[in-house]
Amino acid sequence: MFNALVVEKTEDGTHAEVRSVSYDDLPAGDVTVSVDYSTVNYKDGLCIGPGGGLVRTYPHVPGIDFSGTVEASDDPRYDVGDPVILTGWRVGEARWGGYAQKARVKADYLVPLPNGLTTRQAMAVGTAGFTSMLAIMALEDHGLKPGQGPVLVTGAAGGVGSVATAILANLGYEVAAVTGRPETSDYLKELGAEMIVDRSELNETTKRPLEAEAWSGCVDAVGGAMLARVLGQIKYGGSVAAVGLAGGSSLPTTVIPFLLRGVNLLGIDSVMQPYENRKRAWDRIATDLPLAKLEGMVSSATLSDLPALGRDIIKGKVKGRVIVNVNA
Repeated sequence: MFNALVVEKTEDGTHAEVRSVSYDDLPAGDVTVSVDYSTVNYKDGLCIGPGGGLVRTYPHVPGIDFSGTVEASDDPRYDVGDPVILTGWRVGEARWGGYAQKARVKADYLVPLPNGLTTRQAMAVGTAGFTSMLAIMALEDHGLKPGQGPVLVTGAAGGVGSVATAILANLGYEVAAVTGRPETSDYLKELGAEMIVDRSELNETTKRPLEAEAWSGCVDAVGGAMLARVLGQIKYGGSVAAVGLAGGSSLPTTVIPFLLRGVNLLGIDSVMQPYENRKRAWDRIATDLPLAKLEGMVSSATLSDLPALGRDIIKGKVKGRVIVNVNA
């Protein structure tokens, strides 16, 4: 038996609590992992609470990412004792996830822990940081280089934005961080942001399809009206990597930025990324993310803290990254 955060659904809604679970309750899979750490993401908040249409069956164990060591393996790619990471593949949504001391998954879902990272550091990065790295790689693949002008990061105080700010600054980019929480300005500057942009400057649409060219690129975690506004401010040939929709899923804009400035809108999906690109991203995280700054954006939690944290992250009250020690 081992501990897990189990979500049950009743006529009155959902209820999450820590309780003992058996190995026999784990889903089928090639590899059983002894979990060290997980994290708290927006999707986790949905799955701990109402489900958000993501959870298929109950009882359910959320946790869309985890790190740990292989306890048993039927796949030749992984041996007992190998340190591994899992993000995506709808684990923690459609399948049982990382909010447990044990997890069983398909070997295809795992990535070896890169040299230079501990399992704890990997979950300080987690899905949010992994997504940030995918976004930065996509921007660079489309021509972004240091020295071209400031790179905008929206939702900068959140998990994705925090890691994106730290990586971009470490790579020599001038980072402009957007936040609606003035109290996070010092935190963002410590991560490397050179400019703080108040959310109110960008969260309203404008009738003008193009504005003055301001940003060489953007990692956007907000979507909605802010993304529409940013598209009209991107420099000629620049790109926006869209990673989230905290501000809404609609996009009230025109095709003018694409046609007259050659702007690129790059969709970033972290869930179904192929193995080679996953490994490329994790290897770059190990070298490009300053670990001292990573530690500065981290807070710690246990399984019993998760119901409250799930509610908080849905309300936008969680700053930076939360590491969940499932064994504490």
